[in-house]
Amino acid sequence: MPAGLGARADQELATALMCDLRRPAAGGMMDLAYVCEWEKWSKSTHCPSVPLACAWSCRNLIAFTMDLRSDDQDLTRRIHILDTEHPWDLHSIPSEHREAITCLEWDQSGSRLLSADADGQIKCWSMADHLANSWESSVGSLVEGDPIVALSWLHNGVKLALHVEKSGASSFGEKFSRVKFSPSLTLFGGKPMEGWIAVTVSGLVTVSLLKPSGQVLTSTESLCRLRGRVALADIAFTGGGNIVVATADGSSASPVQFYKVCVSVVSEKCRIDTEILPSLFMRCTTDLNRKDKFPAITHLKFLARDMSEQVLLCASSQTSSIVECWSLRKEGLPVNNIFQQISPVVGDKQPTILKWRILSATNDLDRVSAVALPKLPISLTNTDLKVASDTQFYPGLGLALAFHDGSVHIVHRLSLQTMAVFYSSAAPRPVDEPAIKRPRTAGPAVHFKAMQLSWTSLALVGIDNQSKLSMLRLSPSMGHPLEVGLALRHLLFLLEYCMVTGYDWWDILLHVQPNMVQSLVEKLHEEYTRQTAALQQVLSTRILAMKASLCKLSPCTVTRVCDYHTKLFLIAISSTLKSLLRPHFLNTPDKSPGDRLTEICAKITDVDIDKVMINLKTEEFVLDMNTLQALQQLLQWVGDFVLYLLASLPNQGSLLRPGHSFLRDGTSLGMLRELMVVIRIWGLLKPSCLPVYTATSDTQDSMSLLFRLLTKLWICCRDEGPASEPDEALVDECCLLPSQLLIPSLDWLPASDGLVSRLQPKQPLRLQFGRAPTLPGSAATLQLDGLARAPGQPKIDHLRRLHLGACPTEECKACTRCGCVTMLKSPNRTTAVKQWEQRWIKNCLRSSARLTSARGPDACVTNRAAEEAPAFVQLSPRSTYRPPRTPRSLDRAHPEDHP
Repeated sequence: MPAGLGARADQELATALMCDLRRPAAGGMMDLAYVCEWEKWSKSTHCPSVPLACAWSCRNLIAFTMDLRSDDQDLTRRIHILDTEHPWDLHSIPSEHREAITCLEWDQSGSRLLSADADGQIKCWSMADHLANSWESSVGSLVEGDPIVALSWLHNGVKLALHVEKSGASSFGEKFSRVKFSPSLTLFGGKPMEGWIAVTVSGLVTVSLLKPSGQVLTSTESLCRLRGRVALADIAFTGGGNIVVATADGSSASPVQFYKVCVSVVSEKCRIDTEILPSLFMRCTTDLNRKDKFPAITHLKFLARDMSEQVLLCASSQTSSIVECWSLRKEGLPVNNIFQQISPVVGDKQPTILKWRILSATNDLDRVSAVALPKLPISLTNTDLKVASDTQFYPGLGLALAFHDGSVHIVHRLSLQTMAVFYSSAAPRPVDEPAIKRPRTAGPAVHFKAMQLSWTSLALVGIDNQSKLSMLRLSPSMGHPLEVGLALRHLLFLLEYCMVTGYDWWDILLHVQPNMVQSLVEKLHEEYTRQTAALQQVLSTRILAMKASLCKLSPCTVTRVCDYHTKLFLIAISSTLKSLLRPHFLNTPDKSPGDRLTEICAKITDVDIDKVMINLKTEEFVLDMNTLQALQQLLQWVGDFVLYLLASLPNQGSLLRPGHSFLRDGTSLGMLRELMVVIRIWGLLKPSCLPVYTATSDTQDSMSLLFRLLTKLWICCRDEGPASEPDEALVDECCLLPSQLLIPSLDWLPASDGLVSRLQPKQPLRLQFGRAPTLPGSAATLQLDGLARAPGQPKIDHLRRLHLGACPTEECKACTRCGCVTMLKSPNRTTAVKQWEQRWIKNCLRSSARLTSARGPDACVTNRAAEEAPAFVQLSPRSTYRPPRTPRSLDRAHPEDHP
């Protein structure tokens, strides 16, 4: 590259990208989903000087602090954690921090949380028993008396790039690619070492490493020889495994300093090496007209944790702010002709230097109160920079700016062009109205003090100066007219991203309208079938959970939710029972007993179950008698489900009946057929483990009858041949089943009262922490309620298939997405049942999410507000339950608010 060419190109690009933040692009859209507030507090309890911290995990758990303080308790030292689906069910952690909490940071898995305070104390919180409302802190570090201003987990080396320009490609490998990125520190064998890094106000950097043995190695070092005050700092990571720290002393007249930090372990001790990098002065300080207008730097943020080359700066006065975006570039140094003659510069041997260049800047704005940056790893090329001033927008390219006047702007993260504006007040003002002309209010306006964007950038949470939590929806089509086709493409792309990464997709569901569900499910399945067989097997259960959550949103697809949930349960039972089979001789490496069972059952189409058994090595099915008896509840479910399916065959034309899709699913019917064979063999060993049927004849062999009918149905739709309709003889035999056997009633869905299926566009809800509301119903939710057990009916353990009674006395936990309830402690001690229960310690069956928990009698029915966090939650006892409160509308006063 010729000398000076990079500088000139950057200068031209910066000039092209200079924009006015007050000019919103057409088609921008942002609206309020709900507001959750505390019980009324007097104004004397607010501490405006206390900073607020907020963090949003990939499991859609939100951790935040507040600035309320009373005579008997200091709430500024508590960490509040909630699930976005049940924001009223708040879990507050008495953190035992000695000073106000300044930083919160989730890890990449969303199951651990770092907290730091103004006294230099750092704590690492993890879920106790994988419950989202039970947290414990066993490790931490301390830089005594030195407030923490920046905090981050060390990078684990995992980075996935989203290629937006290839969103129409068929392979997930083209849309999402693994980027070569080194961990901050590795153990033996290249495994990433866990730990965290923090920066203190006195200019120290402290690193704590978590060894596999549980020991914590901590080291503290000065960022440079001449230590100074650090008012603001941020941390980013490079692809080579280094760490970059940006610091500012708070004055715009001082430079913004950058340091490279290298962490290593030498002789079982943590070692920190630092190096000074090029610094910068904000552009507003070099402008003679603005030199003293913005005296303080109030916000300093890297655009992403793994993007140390781009930084966002905000300088402010008492009434206004200016925002600048800078980029670090490698530029060629011009070589004098004398040295050119001595040693000619050829090709890439030209000397280079690192320089910060401004990409874009805004005009004068209202005073910025908070900044939220996107987490989507969308990499931008130089071509993207040149078109950044266009109106084209993808989720993840925008960052959020909150202002003291109560407004929130979504701006392009490079050009800083406004894509959408939200006003907290009822009467929005023109965006081009100068701040000096706006009337003064009696007190400070309600504004966000802390904000966070979701992991797909489709939702924004803000904590305002009255400690209220607001959830905003960000349109996936910002910068465009809101076309359904464009919105569908964006939503589908992000759903695929969540499918690949395993992140929770609750914020995507906020934007799915009932008329989109059918198209999204079909397109999602179409993209899934284009992948390789190995990848389909990995993602098989995740796509079912995703389809189930989508179908909940439309009354036309509600019954499919039952089928998807049932298929997940069937897959789990099949894999668990097959894993219990052991080869009779250990030196048979050809196929496992489970694979041989599948192969033989697919090859032999005989309708007699005993003839199929003859072809199997029955010695491979021998299990302990206690194990077989402990599995009876799961075997009973299989038998009941087969009976229900066959009895519903005469009504196969009704799409509104649960189980309809199984009647044409050859794979699932084959799986049921294999399980029936396994159950038959185990019944010979332990007759009491067989499913129990209520028959009209004592001599009837119910298992043989059901297997015969099931085989005939499976032959009609198996994968090997063309699908055919069941013959009339089969339908007639299924019509006689209700007169031969008692058809059981199945528990299709657990009770669920989450928000996402009840939120209405343009109708935000007003909620209160600690009070479960009576949520408005919709056509879809009414049908869902009809497929779940009524509140007064006896409860059931959905994972163990055990009846708990109307008033369970056992401690229970519940899924925070689907409402699935299960006992906290296992009543069984057999190895096989423990193997089954191990599947659900971290993740729920139906949601690929986590669960939460409660104590006391009737715990399952009392606090369902905690049943749908992205983890299991322990259910609360009835004594702590408050009566529901009618939902609030932000457009009119609530009756309970009148004195």
